[in-house]
Amino acid sequence: MEPAAFIECRNLHKSFGDKPVLAGVDLRIDRGETMVILGGSGSGKTVLLKHMNGLMNPESGDVFVEGQEISRLEEEDLRGVRRKVAMVFQSCALFDSLTVAENVAYPLLEHTALAPAEIRERVQEVLSLVDLEGSEELYPAEISGGMKKRAALARALALKPSGLLYDEPTTGLDPIMTHRINRLIRDLQMKLGVTSVVVTHDIQSAFIVAERIAFLQAGRIRFMGTRQEIQRSSDLIVQEFLSGS
Repeated sequence: MEPAAFIECRNLHKSFGDKPVLAGVDLRIDRGETMVILGGSGSGKTVLLKHMNGLMNPESGDVFVEGQEISRLEEEDLRGVRRKVAMVFQSCALFDSLTVAENVAYPLLEHTALAPAEIRERVQEVLSLVDLEGSEELYPAEISGGMKKRAALARALALKPSGLLYDEPTTGLDPIMTHRINRLIRDLQMKLGVTSVVVTHDIQSAFIVAERIAFLQAGRIRFMGTRQEIQRSSDLIVQEFLSGS
């Protein structure tokens, strides 16, 4: 028998006003893999991602996390889902009035009963994972865009999630920092065994981090396969996207 998917979306539909964004999305993400969702601007990539931990609910269809249907849970029950499946937002969403260490500690203070010393230890542990040692007392306004991305990732890791959702993790970064973030996504998947879902329009980044790629177009998954398979695809729309033509 095939093992249960870590995340599974079945026939998802979502519209905003009279504009359909998701029009029957089926997507299975296996435990421990890195899935990249590719697609053009406005294709619904981020909308799909936000369904995977209950930040958005579908008009119809189902979302399962470790076999549990989550799209109809109450907000209180979704807290446990979001501890299991954390999100790294494109904007980073750091609190400007808190230091890096305080930002990372925030979910630990909100969702655990850890002692202050244990929180400090966990903060140091995750900052080390993302190469941000020594930045604890800095504020978001004092650090670079790449450091903000890594601080947001450290905060997402604080509660030891089984899955990470990345929304455009390299947007706005220079090529060197883009490479560092891509390498970090791969390293964390290998070190921690986390399941990763990465939304991006950056094809080069997709080929670096992905084990499988889902191409979202017109509200549906048009292609699903490995990096090698998408490069060999005979679908003209997929090839036009890859070549930028």
